[in-house]
Amino acid sequence: MTGAAGLRYVALGDSYTIGTSVTQAERWPDQLVDRLAATATPLTLVGNLGVNGFTSRDVIDVELPRLPELEPEFASLLVGVNDVVQGVPADQFEANAAQILDELLARLPAHRIVVVSTPDYTVTPEGATYGEPESQRAGIVANNAILARLAAERGIAFVDIFESSRRAATERGLVAGDGLHPSGAQYELWVDSIAPVVERLLDA
Repeated sequence: MTGAAGLRYVALGDSYTIGTSVTQAERWPDQLVDRLAATATPLTLVGNLGVNGFTSRDVIDVELPRLPELEPEFASLLVGVNDVVQGVPADQFEANAAQILDELLARLPAHRIVVVSTPDYTVTPEGATYGEPESQRAGIVANNAILARLAAERGIAFVDIFESSRRAATERGLVAGDGLHPSGAQYELWVDSIAPVVERLLDA
């Protein structure tokens, strides 16, 4: 049931969803809600389930079981970087991502889901701490392509913020204080791309 404040929104994912190293107001799901507040169909964030370090398997095991209690009417998914860092094979990531999307579709129509790509953390000051940059970047690109294809096959919107995230290579204000995660300013750039897509979905 839609409340007066808007559709019940649940965000699933990893550190990029929970906003490691930024304030709650700077997290992109919170910025997205604020950006859409004055639109015809606003959102109310009833659950940010993101956890630093979570893989696609963790989303299945820990986050999806929370959906019955949260009763989402809109959902976002951003996952994949920790699968790369932890060496999860691409075929296993694909199977996990497909399961996540299918379980979301069991609860929501496709136009009430958005998938967001993983940024390129390798351009940040601390990026090399988490693996050889070129190989890690290739893994992120591959997982993003898997998510994009799976989303397209299911009629789910996919928003690619990968290239905009690479601006952090020269614009250090786009990196949080930990030298690794996006700053609130970078998340604002993401929302510049995500908000128009979500607004179109909500109007559908």
